[in-house]
Amino acid sequence: MKLNFEQLDYQRAAIDAVLNVFSGSLKMQPETVFHQNGGAVVGNRRFISHDEMAENLRAVQTANGIAPSDLGAQGLNFSVEMETGTGKTYVYLRTIYELHKQYGWLKFVIVVPNVAIREGVMQTLRATKAHFDDAFDNEVVIAHEYDSSRLNDLKTFAESNQIHVLVMTIQAFNKDSNIINQVREQGFAPVEWLAHTQPVVILDEPQNFESELSRESIEKLNPLFTLRYSATHKNPYNPVYSLNPVQAYQMGLVKQIVVDSVTAKGAEQGAYVRLLEVKPAKKSISAKVELLVRNPKNGEIAKKAVSVKAGDDLFAKSNENGLYRDGYLVDEIFSDGLDWQMGLSNGTIVGQFQNDSAVQDEIMKRQIFQTVEEHIRKERKLKPKGIKVLSLFFIDKVEHYRGANGEDGKFKTWFEEAYRHYYGGENPEDAHGGYFSQDKGRLKNTGGNTQADNETYQLIMKDKEKLLSFDSELRFIFSHSALREGWDNPNVFQICTLNETVSTAKKRQEIGRGLRLPVKQDGSRHREIGDNVLTVIANESYEQFARLLQQEIADDCGVEFANGGAKPKRARAVMKTRDDFSADPLFQEIWQKINRQTRYRVHFSTQELIEKAAQNIANLPEIAKPHIASEKVKLQISRTFGVETEFARSEKAFALPQEVEIPDVLSEIQQRTELTRQTIAQILKQSGKINQIANHPQKFIETAAKEIQTALQELMVNGIEYELIEQPVYEMREISAEFYQNEHSFHVTKPEKTIYQAGLIDLDSDTEKQFAQACQSHEAAENHAVAFYFKLPNKFKIRTPAGFYNPDWAVVMNESERVYFVAETKNTGTGSVDLRGLRTSEQLKIAYAKKHFAQLDGVEYRVVQKVDELVSDRYSHLK
Repeated sequence: MKLNFEQLDYQRAAIDAVLNVFSGSLKMQPETVFHQNGGAVVGNRRFISHDEMAENLRAVQTANGIAPSDLGAQGLNFSVEMETGTGKTYVYLRTIYELHKQYGWLKFVIVVPNVAIREGVMQTLRATKAHFDDAFDNEVVIAHEYDSSRLNDLKTFAESNQIHVLVMTIQAFNKDSNIINQVREQGFAPVEWLAHTQPVVILDEPQNFESELSRESIEKLNPLFTLRYSATHKNPYNPVYSLNPVQAYQMGLVKQIVVDSVTAKGAEQGAYVRLLEVKPAKKSISAKVELLVRNPKNGEIAKKAVSVKAGDDLFAKSNENGLYRDGYLVDEIFSDGLDWQMGLSNGTIVGQFQNDSAVQDEIMKRQIFQTVEEHIRKERKLKPKGIKVLSLFFIDKVEHYRGANGEDGKFKTWFEEAYRHYYGGENPEDAHGGYFSQDKGRLKNTGGNTQADNETYQLIMKDKEKLLSFDSELRFIFSHSALREGWDNPNVFQICTLNETVSTAKKRQEIGRGLRLPVKQDGSRHREIGDNVLTVIANESYEQFARLLQQEIADDCGVEFANGGAKPKRARAVMKTRDDFSADPLFQEIWQKINRQTRYRVHFSTQELIEKAAQNIANLPEIAKPHIASEKVKLQISRTFGVETEFARSEKAFALPQEVEIPDVLSEIQQRTELTRQTIAQILKQSGKINQIANHPQKFIETAAKEIQTALQELMVNGIEYELIEQPVYEMREISAEFYQNEHSFHVTKPEKTIYQAGLIDLDSDTEKQFAQACQSHEAAENHAVAFYFKLPNKFKIRTPAGFYNPDWAVVMNESERVYFVAETKNTGTGSVDLRGLRTSEQLKIAYAKKHFAQLDGVEYRVVQKVDELVSDRYSHLK
């Protein structure tokens, strides 16, 4: 089949942005110049002044809504941002033709970061030749890739008076040892042939060329100017055009995105150990491992990386998670000559990036099944429309697909099982293939830059049209290094990343391999939005995928999303106290009253606790068994709301074939509650839920402990007694804190009424901001008015059985005499504060705080939404 190309309006705009930088320049006529090396060179010349280009640049940037830049500071570099899949390569190839047509320039060097992109550029040059021949009256363009065994091509490049395009990887000329940089018998290096021509240099994915070595190497080419094309510029030098991912998505220039999230729900009950990294040193070896670490504050369990060395106890490293209580001492950290491993005292050997749980294998197997199921669904819909559906699997290790001796890896075995399941037993042999480099009979895990990769990409790049045709049975592609920039295919509709860890690749990089709009058998683009959907089968939650994608768009494109519109990145501010605030009489008056510390004692009935806690546990829903869950959502991308998710299908659950390891439940709950084993046993027995322990032991422990703690704290509210002690709570010192400005930042204009200097202070909510505004607006001399106020610092804490509590405000009001308040500001949406609308932990801390402040003379504690409620609440309280 033959691909049909068309020039679209946004592509024309990107081309014109570059052309207009040189507006007013005379057209160059080819002229032969002789150089000291004896060569006759036909090079590029520029007939426009630096000042004229600077003026043109500002005009182009203004027209395209881009902030003006200084041409002198960033040199003759011009950046074009185009989202992946919108025809970036087509645009810069057509720009070459247009630059020659308008300004006469002949010599162009395209620099790419790896073999993959080089092959992609060469394939596009071949595919677009007929299209450009028609558009530019059969203009002769000689295009070839650099080959160090054919150095005479560089001489031809320099001497020719026709358009020449040379495509090179940066690795071909960024070292002194490169053949192109070595001085020949004639007394000069071959790279000088290029430099004498003053080529227009085009950088594809220039974020890969930011090192000093790369910049110096590119400078040796002596560019007339440099054009930089990428979707993810690290430094956009003199940007002239921008088509960011939000615009491309909303304009329908790329596929819509659906995420099928395949994760384990509640599968963390086993003693999970994962060796992430080993750090050998002269005297010792340490390692970073991922464990199920217990949060000492609330007892919740989460995966966390910790550092260990020989002799460490994983029970201690996990904050005493009982799963690691026995047999989890680190015996040794060693290498078997190939990979690092860690031996445990129970005899287990943990290899790098492996763990002793089968859960991850189940997740990856389910990802493959989901991918094949999605593929066949789309195939049935799109094949009648002349569209061949492709699926792409990215894998972290080649041997998981095909072993060094040709044996089937687990991914291949699972795929063929899934294929036969969904295709009614059909033989999958011709339907799938793996593109990997081979070196001396062994499969390599390569990164896309070696000679072996060159062999790999001959198939994947040069046969793109064949791959799109129904004549080829191949529809499922397994690849390793293709994850990097450069490989894409318009008919990839499913992308599945199979990693033993959550994918660390950038989300834009992952989805970029399949964003391009699909091609039909007649070579034309298919533009029906409902059909153009890319499904990413991910091994992480869809919320995390969407969050990371939004963050990447913000980081890469300089857009920060927020409800209400895109806004610039937040500025920093510094919150400072007045130099003399501690001498202010009003501050001294209220500070002396509230700066008192208390201690508490509690009294409660054990039997009452047993009954209350047992009832709490009995009322809980049934604890589900761990399972693999598939949740499918469609991503919606906008400048107003960022990356949102919309459910495309309800959750599908798949059982986990896993043996359950039951820890010492009583000991685990005892750690979290400090109750006796006998009391805990009575609570569990009376709850009637003991039979649910086997469903998910860890979840049961966490949930039961939480409900027991809640019951305990509720009983403590009535049985708690606070008493004053002499030790002060907190020494008030000067505050100088840097923070990011946001919509809650409050501007102090009357510093005499507070401890702060004039300027911004950092607050947590709109309710706090409105409270501060009301305090500041009160006339201090008036009755019922705020005379002085300040936000209590974070270190001002009160001890409670529910944890430390930090109240919000200290307020001095004028009445017939001065009244001193500590205020907690809350908004429950009811006009005034309804405590029942707060979280249980907040209710408990407030209840304890009331008893604490009841011990302080002359201070009233209130929970309010507005300042006026301090006074009205006081009078209703006095009644």
